[in-house]
Amino acid sequence: MNKSKIPVAFRTRMILYNLLVIVCLAFLISVYTYSFYKKDVIANEAASSANRLHLVASRIEIACDEIINIVQNCAGRQSIFLTPIVSGRGSRSSEEYGIYAANVLRDLCAISGYKEYIHKITVYEKDSLLIQAGTSLGSSKDADCIMAAPWFEELLNKNMGEYTLTLRENPFPLNAKAMPQLLPLIRPLDYSRKEAPQDAWVCLTLSPKLFQDTLGLLSQDKSVLIMTSDFSPVSSMNMESFSRTDIQAFLNDHPEQTGCSKVRLSDTDCMLTWERLPVSGFILCEVLPLKNISLNPNAIRTTLGLVFLSCIALGFSLSLLFTHYLTRPIMRLAEHMKVISSGDFSRNPAIESNDELGIIGRQINDMSSRVSVLMDKRIRDEQEKMNLEIKMLQAQINPHFLYNTLDSIKWIATMQHNSGIVKVVSALSSLLKNMAKGFNEKVTVRQELDFLDNYVTIEKIRYIELFDVEITVEDPALYDARIIKLTLQPLVENSIFSGIEPSGKPGLIKIHIFSREQVLHISIHDNGVGISEENIARLLADTSRVTSNYMSGIGLPNVDRRIKLVYGLEYGIQIDSELGVYTCITVSLPLEF
Repeated sequence: MNKSKIPVAFRTRMILYNLLVIVCLAFLISVYTYSFYKKDVIANEAASSANRLHLVASRIEIACDEIINIVQNCAGRQSIFLTPIVSGRGSRSSEEYGIYAANVLRDLCAISGYKEYIHKITVYEKDSLLIQAGTSLGSSKDADCIMAAPWFEELLNKNMGEYTLTLRENPFPLNAKAMPQLLPLIRPLDYSRKEAPQDAWVCLTLSPKLFQDTLGLLSQDKSVLIMTSDFSPVSSMNMESFSRTDIQAFLNDHPEQTGCSKVRLSDTDCMLTWERLPVSGFILCEVLPLKNISLNPNAIRTTLGLVFLSCIALGFSLSLLFTHYLTRPIMRLAEHMKVISSGDFSRNPAIESNDELGIIGRQINDMSSRVSVLMDKRIRDEQEKMNLEIKMLQAQINPHFLYNTLDSIKWIATMQHNSGIVKVVSALSSLLKNMAKGFNEKVTVRQELDFLDNYVTIEKIRYIELFDVEITVEDPALYDARIIKLTLQPLVENSIFSGIEPSGKPGLIKIHIFSREQVLHISIHDNGVGISEENIARLLADTSRVTSNYMSGIGLPNVDRRIKLVYGLEYGIQIDSELGVYTCITVSLPLEF
């Protein structure tokens, strides 16, 4: 049961997290699909709108081409009118030719197929010719009405290749109310010998009904507008809700021949499609509100549902596979951690691989190996510490030292017959009492100095004042600092027996106690024979080197090793010496009270 608790919980969380991610992704994909579908529908509607406009534009362009052909034929074909006709006068043959010319003009209109939209066509030559045809009744005053119109001179003097049509006021009074605006096209007669163009011309006025009937071919729910090149509306369908000013402003900024763009008209987002006719200059526009674009809700729901469920199914399957693949190495790691917690630090190659979990497994194996090495080292250190304590206990009092001390007491008693016996016996008693309490006990610096004073008292009597000891403490508070008992005595003992005694002359031992950056330093300086550089390294390495003259049987390397075991490798003893001059031993300990 315990084996599966952690992996099952982890697997469940992974599945839930992945499922959450999958749902979010499925939602985003569904939204993207819907957006793509909507964009595709809008693009299709734009293409349909462009096709509809192009169809209307083609019909209008064909009609304009036919109208222009009629004007060009009338302006350039003299054979149509063989005989001049004077209104009210002329021979019978002249009237026949006039009737003939009028019939030819009507035939031209009929052949074009747009006869019903030609309001009136007038061919005029001053003092000679006036022929008319079209859907409206003619009058002998029509030529004068045309020449009196404000737009006559402008259109007559246009470039011969320019056929742009614009809406103008109806110049014919008989039907001006029924049709207030027309689309006139005027050209001077090329074959006339008249010097002034206004004396011989052809004028065709086109009815706007042509454009309204053309729009009738479209579906009646469309919003379409036909304008001239100067943005005058010629015909429209369902454009009441849209601002023509906005459309004009947009088209002014977009001079392209054709196009389709999203635009906001009358606070409504719309799609505007337009096409400009190159010859006549007409501008055709279709406006499609985006809210009116028909989106098939059933198709959308079905598509989005399939996309969403497919994403969920695929993602959930991949999530299970991924979770299974991921939890297997995690379970192996968990099992190996249980093995480590039971005390087995052996390597397990099964948890190592080339992926991230394999790197973790490799690091766990390395860590367990290091832990095993550290534990073995700790056991060896503890064993060494225990052996050192046993050795120190066994060497608490050297028999030779005790013999010499007792011999000193005998000598004092025999030769001096004074109170020195009490002094030596008291010092020896204090020494034995302190040493019997153990060696790893921590005492204050003051207690250690008192113990050292007992030892120095005995040694001074033994060597008949061969050396002196000076003690300097920088800060009185350091007297209460704690150090391992029996730290100074072996060092002073080494200065006496290895430094001053071999020199054969009185010596001075200086003890300096100070602290720097929370580290307690104690230096023991003597002016004895000194130590060579080669012997310094060997002296600290050999823990078995103890002479029979030593009181405690503890040498410098033993003190250094004991300090490192208690406080760490950064603490211990440093030796500085010059042969024949001095030896300075410095002890470094953490400052503690």
